[in-house]
Amino acid sequence: MSRIFDWITVLIVLFLNICPVFSQITTVVDENGIIRWEPSGEEVKGFGVNYSAPFAHAYRSGEKLGLDIKAEIDKDLYHFSRLNFDLYRLHVWDTEISDADGNLLQNEHLDAFDYLLSELKKREINFVITPIAYWGNGWPEPDEDTPGFSNKYGKEGSLTNPKAVAAQQNYLTQFMNHVNPYTGIAYKNDPNLIAVEISNEPHHRGTPEEVKEFINKLAKAIRDSGSQKPVFYNVTHSVHLADTYFKSDIQGGTFQWYPTGLGFKKEIPGNLLPNVNDYNIPFSNAIENNNAAKLVYEFDAADVNKSYIYPAMARSFREAGIQIGTHFAYDPSFLAYANTEYNTHYMNLNYTPHKALGLMIAGEIFHHNKLGEDQGTYPDNLKFGDFLIQYEDDLAVYNSAEKFIYTNSNAEKPKAISELREIAGHGSSEVIEYDGKGAYFLDKLEEGVWRLEVMPDPFLIKDPFGNNSLEKTIAVIRYNLNEMKIAIPGLAGNFEFQQINIAESEVQEAEAGAISISPGTYLLTQKGQNFDIKNYKGDFRLELDNFVAVEESVDRTYVLHEAVNAAEANQSFSIDAEIVSNEEINKAEIWFQNGNSYEALEMKAKNKYDYSADVPQNLMVPGILTYRIILETTNGKRTFPGDVSGSPENWDFYSEDVYSTRIYDKGSAISVFDASMDADMVVHSWKPGNQIVPLNSVEDEFQVRLDELFSEDIENKNATPIYDYSFRFNFQNKIGSRLPGDQKELIIKARNLKSGTEKLQVALLVKNGSAFGKVIELDNHLKEIRIKLDELKPVKTITLPRPYPGFLPYYFEHQNPEGFDLQEVEALQFSIGPGIEPENLQKKHEIGIVKVTLQ
Repeated sequence: MSRIFDWITVLIVLFLNICPVFSQITTVVDENGIIRWEPSGEEVKGFGVNYSAPFAHAYRSGEKLGLDIKAEIDKDLYHFSRLNFDLYRLHVWDTEISDADGNLLQNEHLDAFDYLLSELKKREINFVITPIAYWGNGWPEPDEDTPGFSNKYGKEGSLTNPKAVAAQQNYLTQFMNHVNPYTGIAYKNDPNLIAVEISNEPHHRGTPEEVKEFINKLAKAIRDSGSQKPVFYNVTHSVHLADTYFKSDIQGGTFQWYPTGLGFKKEIPGNLLPNVNDYNIPFSNAIENNNAAKLVYEFDAADVNKSYIYPAMARSFREAGIQIGTHFAYDPSFLAYANTEYNTHYMNLNYTPHKALGLMIAGEIFHHNKLGEDQGTYPDNLKFGDFLIQYEDDLAVYNSAEKFIYTNSNAEKPKAISELREIAGHGSSEVIEYDGKGAYFLDKLEEGVWRLEVMPDPFLIKDPFGNNSLEKTIAVIRYNLNEMKIAIPGLAGNFEFQQINIAESEVQEAEAGAISISPGTYLLTQKGQNFDIKNYKGDFRLELDNFVAVEESVDRTYVLHEAVNAAEANQSFSIDAEIVSNEEINKAEIWFQNGNSYEALEMKAKNKYDYSADVPQNLMVPGILTYRIILETTNGKRTFPGDVSGSPENWDFYSEDVYSTRIYDKGSAISVFDASMDADMVVHSWKPGNQIVPLNSVEDEFQVRLDELFSEDIENKNATPIYDYSFRFNFQNKIGSRLPGDQKELIIKARNLKSGTEKLQVALLVKNGSAFGKVIELDNHLKEIRIKLDELKPVKTITLPRPYPGFLPYYFEHQNPEGFDLQEVEALQFSIGPGIEPENLQKKHEIGIVKVTLQ
């Protein structure tokens, strides 16, 4: 009987592959440019990530580490479901699965990709596939000599060489006809495939006629397979060809957004919400006139380790009429300890729980915000529908009747606490107090029964956005017993709880809602309530007793502390540190150097990791406060910084490393920029003439040299010229705990580097995105120029770092008040362009800035 059933299944699959018209579910783009499910007619919505474990660096690294790549994929897909993702996208590395003629190669990469797609289907996660990437397979390593047509012809050749075009046509038809051995369904007929994006980021340089012919040939190759899937094309490169793109044989355009640029190589500070206020598409008429749909294939706030920005980006995407989106890129968990795949990005539930929950909330926005509905302008759009965004607390919240999701600790009251069915969080809230550092998920299974899943505690020990290597650990994981207190009506104070991902664990009882838990999955029940997970008939997306997390990796003691750069005399001042260790910490002390002696102060533990101590007022005097942190364990003492055995009380203690904070008189000037110390944190568009030049033994000069203020963007040839070059320095970290207040002047030490005079606009940037500045005139003598703060007037705010794609707004348009509070100022904005006579805009401009102070 079973053999007859198998044959019937084979015949049905074969029939559907041959006759896709009979497939039950597919997608179409309607006459209004909306992707819809057929036959229901429902609008397609989806949100998720890019993830590349089957290919390139991720696959090679898995092999180097001796891992089973399919098992690793399973782990990450569990977390996709855990975060409620329902969409996946990837540009396939065609260079690894094709030959030079475009024949599809049946190899380990295609097999791993097929497996990934089959597992996505089981989890009801749809996908958008981009069959051609044009990339080599090396990044961040050197490219290998792969067999594909992209390796033979390169991106430029692939866009123009007739033989390369023929190879792509052959490849696309074979790719769509490929039958996934794990599902028995050809890609062209897979109901989970929403759309096909022809290729990843082509950079066309040809005529409109040539480009249209190219697109149509490749679109036809997809349809020659019998595919009826909507065909999309990347339209954010060479946007002067927008009309050509949408008049070609495609149904929609694909977009990306990197609002903080790419590759800053360190974390970008400051409020970046003005950068994501608006996803403005200047060629939207071409889209609407051709009834085309829009999807986002990649987006990220690169070099930003914050959560608040993702929901804001999702809001702007929905305002722009974009139906589905995928973040770039989710780090495979086995690589996330080192962040080697794309070091300008960093995303993984194990290691960046706050950011992953930010994506979870972004997904809710894609599903609940009405397409095209205007949500206002920053900062008036921080509350919209059931969503809340706060820059100051790095917080995003989704607060609906049934769901409460938050990225960091908050005091928001759940909208309908008695109706809650799903809680996901990081930190503490009105319903859950938690001492741990990982994410947690609390899901209602039935009345009086909840499933709790708790992730282990991650610690970032290095900036993840620098130069990375598999030999360099940037984050570690700790399994610990942490305290949690739950306050929801569905669980009375003395409920029972049991860890269910471990066999034969004991049933324990909460005390007034408080429990001690280690990472794992738990069943929480009202006392006396019977519940058998084996007989559960609900629609929960995960196996009830599953738990997936990376293993513990804390191999020594880490003190995570950066000294505050500056403080003021006689003010209250605390020193805080995170301490994580594979040993028990018996005592943590701060040793202050006071002349030739040391003054010790014990640090108090707030929980298992967070330690703090208030600095004695007798040490808060003008000068440089130097100190060390001394930890005592059963194995003796260790001193930080430096992680040196022993302490300064030992005769043979040799380390000279110290933490230091500058203590200033309250009335002294505040340094807000010093080229000698701050130049590497200036955010600006790279120019070959920009450099740091020593002036003397104590001063350096940040030099900017421009040949012209505007040059044509080859990707946006029709752009309206903007004659401006701006750069920014965020001074929050520099001024430390000092707050501007009584200062009256801004003092700029600068000069024109060539003969004559030059104009420079200097502005103070407020947290709400407003800028207040004045144009000053520089000659070729280095001198101090004083600007009274009441002379500063509203000026245009530049979106810095410059976003990608480059057609996005250059200026942040807002309706903020025309006055400013000095204590809300966080950055300097310098602009070359304002005030310069039109005839001089395209001449050379060369300036040097040494320092800026508030006094």
